[in-house]
Amino acid sequence: MGELFSLDFMLGLFPQVIVALPKTLMIAGISALIGLMIGLLVALVRYLNIKGLTLISKVYVSFIRGTPALVQLMLVYYGLPIVIKIINLQFKTAIALDLPKDVFAILALSLNAGAYMSETFRSALQAVDVGQLEASYSLNMTTAQALRRIIVPQAFAVAIPPLANTLTSLIKETSLLFTISVVDLMAQGRIIASRSYRYLEMYVVVSIIYWVVCTILAKGFNRLEKKFRKYERGFQHD
Repeated sequence: MGELFSLDFMLGLFPQVIVALPKTLMIAGISALIGLMIGLLVALVRYLNIKGLTLISKVYVSFIRGTPALVQLMLVYYGLPIVIKIINLQFKTAIALDLPKDVFAILALSLNAGAYMSETFRSALQAVDVGQLEASYSLNMTTAQALRRIIVPQAFAVAIPPLANTLTSLIKETSLLFTISVVDLMAQGRIIASRSYRYLEMYVVVSIIYWVVCTILAKGFNRLEKKFRKYERGFQHD
């Protein structure tokens, strides 16, 4: 009977598994940026109570928050080609059906992150004194100018801690991507471990890599939050 746990084998896994880290970070990074834009847009729609769009935004957020990320990934993976096929038939277009799997992964994660980020932004926008918006109008600013120059920068300072949590969760959710054959950290580890059937060592290695990445990310967001807090204090003193 072989040894139950091999430290040497585990240490040897690190350089083999970590080669997939750039792809994991790339998918998470792009998804975070798209999710950030979706989240801010949805939050502004609800903050400004835009008719028609507010209800759609509420349904979107409710659906994403009420369903597992894995189910959302599968809906995108199997549903998007059908949607594209319908569009091609309806409008006589020729949109490619054979999309890279990374596209499905990014779309699913972006939609997931966008819903959670929208709630963060909405709470942050509501935390900014409404009197500042009214003061902006008295200075002949448009709503767009007031949001861009006054409201949103202050809301970002409030939103940074929960946004950090969402981004950390997003990175961890990339571990689901092996289910659609995207070779991320988890998939790379499973491929290597399958050769020797030593999965425990693989899971330990993958856990450590995720832990280190998320810890570094948390420290970076802590520094970013301090910078935004300085901006917020400076703005309030003006």
